[in-house]
Amino acid sequence: MARWRALGDDLDPQIREFTALLRRRIERSGVSITQLAEATGYSRSSWERYLNGRLLPPKYAVVALAQVTDTEPTHLTTLWELAERAWSRAEARHDTTIQAHLVAEARAALGEFGPPPDVGGGEPPRRGRRPGRRRALLFLTGVAVVVLAVLGATFLLRSPSAPERAAATPSPSLSSSVSAQSLPAGVKCAGDPCTGKDPEAMGCGGKHARTAAATWVGGSYVEMRYSHTCGAVWARISAAGPGDTISVTAAGATQRTRIGDSAAAYTPMLAVSAPSAARACATLTTGAHGCTARGA
Repeated sequence: MARWRALGDDLDPQIREFTALLRRRIERSGVSITQLAEATGYSRSSWERYLNGRLLPPKYAVVALAQVTDTEPTHLTTLWELAERAWSRAEARHDTTIQAHLVAEARAALGEFGPPPDVGGGEPPRRGRRPGRRRALLFLTGVAVVVLAVLGATFLLRSPSAPERAAATPSPSLSSSVSAQSLPAGVKCAGDPCTGKDPEAMGCGGKHARTAAATWVGGSYVEMRYSHTCGAVWARISAAGPGDTISVTAAGATQRTRIGDSAAAYTPMLAVSAPSAARACATLTTGAHGCTARGA
């Protein structure tokens, strides 16, 4: 029987319940994590992250677990959908916290130039000249300008009414205006710089991504993954075979991956302003071919 780590206190209750359910199904079936990895095509390290609440497993991984543990998959996938929504809400709260922190920094910097506090009458406090005061004020002015610029870039990236949300490809300002300071911890790109990059290596996967569209091609499960945080999509396939190919296309640009020995694989990212601009496709060595609908 696996010895599980305690789930974090900050984990959403629905995610906690779903993770605990997966643990119980594994325990009752007597399947080890190694056996689970071999049977589902997802690595042992991935399952350890899923079962410790660090990442939400993809839907196909949950279906595969149901098959291995002799569980009705419909019930598990229903609970998975609730957990995915909770994960998305947690991501939104995380983004809001970051923006609030930036606002606090901006207000603190601007507060240096506000009126002196009311000391209740009497003589005003002495304002003796100190060397370098002018330089300090100029420095603080610069800090305020930089923070306000970051807030502007964050608004453009997050606002659902921003013009680039309706465009087929991201505007140049998306990639040029985003600074590392405005991105969540661990995320290393947004917009155009993400194109051609590995989504996991750049921190765009996990809680920063969702499945925008999916379909079955033969016996393989094809997903189009979308990260609003990174402004990019990529294709992912599960239960694939050597020689199968998967691709993601948007506005005439394509990223493609040929499957090797692993049963699960994904393409590099492609920058988009919205998942509706892209779709994922797969071509199997059996001759089967299919694509997802455009993302939603």
